Amino acid sequence: MSLLARPLRAAVCLVAALSGCLAAGPASADEPSCHPSGRTLRYVVAFDRGTSEDSAREQVEAACGHSTGYYPQIAVGVVTSDDPDFGSHIGLDRAFSAQGTRLAAQRASGDAVPPQPARAELHLSDPAQVSTADLSGEQWDMKMVDATFAHQVSEGSRDVVVGVLDSGVDPHHPDLAAAMDPADSAGCLTGVADPRPEAWQPTTSVHGTHVAGIIAAADDGKGVTGVAPGARIASVKVIDDRGYADPEAAVCGLMWSAAHHLPVTNSSWFVNPWSLSCVRGDDRGVVHEVLARAVEYATSAGTLNVAAATNEAVDLTPSAHSGVRTAGAAKCEALPAGLRDVVAVSAVGADRVKAGYSSYGLGVVDVTAPGGEAGRCVVSTVPGGYAPLCGTSMAAPHVAGVLALLKSAHPGMSAADLRRALETRATPMPCPDDYDLTGDGTQDAYCAGYDSYNGFYGHGLVDALAAVTPPQTGPPNPAR
Repeated sequence: MSLLARPLRAAVCLVAALSGCLAAGPASADEPSCHPSGRTLRYVVAFDRGTSEDSAREQVEAACGHSTGYYPQIAVGVVTSDDPDFGSHIGLDRAFSAQGTRLAAQRASGDAVPPQPARAELHLSDPAQVSTADLSGEQWDMKMVDATFAHQVSEGSRDVVVGVLDSGVDPHHPDLAAAMDPADSAGCLTGVADPRPEAWQPTTSVHGTHVAGIIAAADDGKGVTGVAPGARIASVKVIDDRGYADPEAAVCGLMWSAAHHLPVTNSSWFVNPWSLSCVRGDDRGVVHEVLARAVEYATSAGTLNVAAATNEAVDLTPSAHSGVRTAGAAKCEALPAGLRDVVAVSAVGADRVKAGYSSYGLGVVDVTAPGGEAGRCVVSTVPGGYAPLCGTSMAAPHVAGVLALLKSAHPGMSAADLRRALETRATPMPCPDDYDLTGDGTQDAYCAGYDSYNGFYGHGLVDALAAVTPPQTGPPNPAR
C-alpha cells in the first residue's frame, strides 16, 4: 500500500507493500495435521460465491485457521492462523497474508522490504491552539475547480456523508469538528469493523485529516475551506501505523461504507504487492479478487468509490472484473484505482498540466483534479493546524467533494448517475502538445486518446460549479 501524498519537496511520502506467491491448487481433500508455529498471521480468503458463513468457518477450521470475520455478500473471509501451512491447506489460489508475505521477504533478503521508520505518535487538535488565520488566499486548488463560485450556490447537504478510507481523521480539528459523523466511522485494521473512536482516530499519520479537509473543511473565514463544506465526513481507518493498507482492511472499509449507505468514499492509497509493480504474473490474484468483489458490491449498493491514480508516474492498465484472472502480459495495475467501478483520479499542478509524479492510463483515469507540484502543494487540515501536501492523494478528495455537491443537489442519483454527471460536467483537457518536463528533449510520458477523453486527464478537470448548477441554465463560468 502507498499513501498517495507528497510533502512539499519530497517524493512519495510513504510506500508500503504487499505481495504473495499464488500457486493454483485446491486444498487437500484430507484433513491436515496442524503445526502451530507460535506466530499468528492474518489472511484474507476468497471463497466460492454463495458460500455460507458456517461452511466458510468449517473450511477454515479444517485448514488449521480461525475465522474472525466474514462478508457473505461477497464470500470473503478474514482468518487468523498460527500454522505456517494454513495457506497451502486451504489453497494458495484463494488465501493471502500480507503479514506473512512481508515476513517472508524480510527473511529472504534484508533489502526486499525496507524497514519502516519509527513514526511519532500524533496529538489530536486542541482547538484553542489551532491558528485562526484565513488561508483561503493559498487555496489555488479550490479556485481551479470553481469551488469558490460553487459555494455561492450550494455548500452541500449534511445528509450527504463522505467516507474517508484512510489513516483516520482528527475529530477535534476546528475546521472538521462540525462535519464529523462518528456514528458512521469505524476502524478496519483487523479486517473487521470497530466503531470505537480510538479505532478510527489517527495515531501517527496526518494523511487522513488532510484528505478530509479538502472534502469538507468548514467555510467559516478561518483556516481552509473544503469543496463541500456543508457535507459530513465519516472516518474509516484502513491504513495502519506503519503505512500499510492490507487487503482485508480495504475490504472492510468498502463493506462498512456500503452497509452504512455512504454515497461516496475516497481512497487515497493503493493495495498492491510490494509497490506498483508492472510485471508480477498471478501473485496478486487473491488481492485483486477480494478488492474487485468489494468494490463491485459497494457500487451496486449505491456507494461510489473515488481513488487516487498513484504517484508512480506509470502508464496504468485497467483491472479486470472479479472472477477474471489477470493475463500474464506485462501490466501496471493499481488497486483499487484501476477497477472499472472506481473513479480514478490523476493529478495536475497549478499550471493545469499533469504532475510529473501522477500515474495515468487510457481506460483507467476518469477525471483529473489539483494535486500540486513542488513549491505549490495543496494546503489542508492536519492535526493541530494546517500544512501543504502534494500528490494524487490530494487530487482524489477534490473529486469526492464535487460528488458530494452533486449528491446534495440530486439526492436520488445512483452511483452510476453520479459518475455520469461527474464526467459530463468535467471540463475537457486535451493531451499536451509537449510533455518534456525536464527540458532534455525527451517526452516524459505519452498521452493517448483525444481531447475529451485521454489517458492523462480522463474526461477532464472536475468542476464544482457545474455540479450545483443545471447544465442547461448554468451561468457562464467566471473562472474561465
